[in-house]
Amino acid sequence: MIRRAYGSGDPVTLIVPGLGATAGEARIPASGLSGTRIVLTLPGHADAPDPSPGYWDYRTLAKEVGQVEADQAIGVSLGAAALSALVAGEPGRFGKLVLMFPAALSRPRSSEALVTAMAEAVEACDRAALRALVPGEGRYPEDRTDALMRLGPALRAVATQLPVPDPESLRAVTAEVLVVGAETDPLHPVEVAHEVAAAFPRSRLVVFPSAAPFVTHRAELRELLVDFLR
Repeated sequence: MIRRAYGSGDPVTLIVPGLGATAGEARIPASGLSGTRIVLTLPGHADAPDPSPGYWDYRTLAKEVGQVEADQAIGVSLGAAALSALVAGEPGRFGKLVLMFPAALSRPRSSEALVTAMAEAVEACDRAALRALVPGEGRYPEDRTDALMRLGPALRAVATQLPVPDPESLRAVTAEVLVVGAETDPLHPVEVAHEVAAAFPRSRLVVFPSAAPFVTHRAELRELLVDFLR
């Protein structure tokens, strides 16, 4: 896992990207934030080396993410799951927490069949089949497909794993939590965003009417994050 720091001073904000995020996509949530932003590059992504076998487990991810000292954090998809697993065990870890487009929390994911099909396409080295399963338009799905071709074991793991099997463990979290959902994203069902928001005692839920808010609502997302983490 590679850490890259941008800016300086307080607050320190940790950004944990989603599975298959490109280097540019990983930096999007950090845009416009004040202080120091630490953006992680997960193993098997961009210029980070591939992980050892068995790496893709939410407990392992939470432990690694927890090695970074920060005042607040933003997690996207897989990153949101890793941060949720982290604060389940360390409820006072952050002052503010943003969980964007969560794909699972304590229930089997409704997109399990889709994620499993993506894993099978990677294992078959069938890029065309994988591309057909990646939602989005323009260059975005092409870049995401290229990134996911390195991540077959990760796709297999996240298809069935639960980040926080007992959501009651999140009732002790002291952070203010912003949950961001997308209405029509097949990989990140809006029902999961509602479940995540309900699990935290100090939470707010914002849902965008789009399958890809990073593309269609980037300015609104930036304003939302800047205001919440000000």
